[in-house]
Amino acid sequence: MLKAPLVGFSWTLIFQIINTLILFYFLRKYLFVPVTGMMESREKSIVDSLQDAERLSQEAENYKQKYYSMLQSAQDEGKELIEKARKNADEKSELILKEAKEETIKLKQKAEEDIRKERKKAVNEIKDEISTLAILAASKI
Repeated sequence: MLKAPLVGFSWTLIFQIINTLILFYFLRKYLFVPVTGMMESREKSIVDSLQDAERLSQEAENYKQKYYSMLQSAQDEGKELIEKARKNADEKSELILKEAKEETIKLKQKAEEDIRKERKKAVNEIKDEISTLAILAASKI
């Protein structure tokens, strides 16, 4: 009697292994590689989008800082212009007051001089009239 071997050769097992390898090959070639490629492409797209967002955020921050710097500069310049205008106005008002005082002094001096001249003229006229009256009075005597 022949004894049956303990471990037998099974063609079914070999076909199942071959079918599994063929299935693995097709799945890998037509499913895993394209899906992996799409996932890598999507990951790259997401990373690029995040980098762009970070770059744009940084640019926005830079523009914001630049804007605030320019705003502060404009405010400082405005304050400086106002201060200069105020100083200029003060200087002009002081100059106008000084000129007005000088003009007043000159007018007062001129008026006093005119009064002196008129007084002297009046005194001379009175002297002339007195002389004339004295001559007339002397001629009548």
